[in-house]
Amino acid sequence: MPENEMTLIEHIGELRKRLTILVVFFVLAIIVSFFLAQPLIQYLQYTEEAKNLTLNAFKITDPLKIFMQVTMILALIMTSPLIMYQFWAFISPGLLDKERRATLSYIPFSVLLFLGGIAFAYLILFPYVIGFMLNISDNMNIQETIGINEYFQFLFQITLPFGVIFQLPVVMLFLTRLGIITPMLMTKYRKFSYLGLVIIAAFITPPDIVSHMIVTLPLIILYEFSVMIAKVGYRKFLKAEQQQAIEDQQESLPPN
Repeated sequence: MPENEMTLIEHIGELRKRLTILVVFFVLAIIVSFFLAQPLIQYLQYTEEAKNLTLNAFKITDPLKIFMQVTMILALIMTSPLIMYQFWAFISPGLLDKERRATLSYIPFSVLLFLGGIAFAYLILFPYVIGFMLNISDNMNIQETIGINEYFQFLFQITLPFGVIFQLPVVMLFLTRLGIITPMLMTKYRKFSYLGLVIIAAFITPPDIVSHMIVTLPLIILYEFSVMIAKVGYRKFLKAEQQQAIEDQQESLPPN
């Protein structure tokens, strides 16, 4: 059997093994989340921004739908460190030793940034958006009847994207550490990046300038922080490449 075909088979087998591990742990996380979902739903119903709202179920399946969605989200959050580790383990054979150790250390920071993004959106942005929407209803003399499904879908729409966006520094550090992108490239296209962040903020927030700024400003700060972090990662990448070139040169020298 040709060597390249055998290598491909080995890669497929490795990928199947890691996917199997993820599926097993995800099922276990679902079982744990099954017992955590109801207390979390009840907590979210009686927080400061929700205690004055009467949540209604317009369909008989709405409570079950929310319960299953919260269960799946909790399970995904619990499994996310393992997902990142398995991804790292799958690509790590192609990395240098220093790159392997460095990129492995990014996983805890990625999880913390994900949780930090959710906390920022829930504690700062979500109460403001809810108050803004209810204020519009009061000014128009409209009595809102809020469905539990609509409330939680809106909550997920506000919080979960921020968990992903807040991982931008780790993603940029990872890509620059591997030499895929450079800080110079990020600086060169800064204006286009800002435009993209403004558009993302417009999709997430309601159509008022205050909430838009509440979202846009942290995203821009996050991008600039990512550029600073990327410069550190890129210097380490260049240093590792230089060290590897020296080692390769030494190995190519004939023995004395």
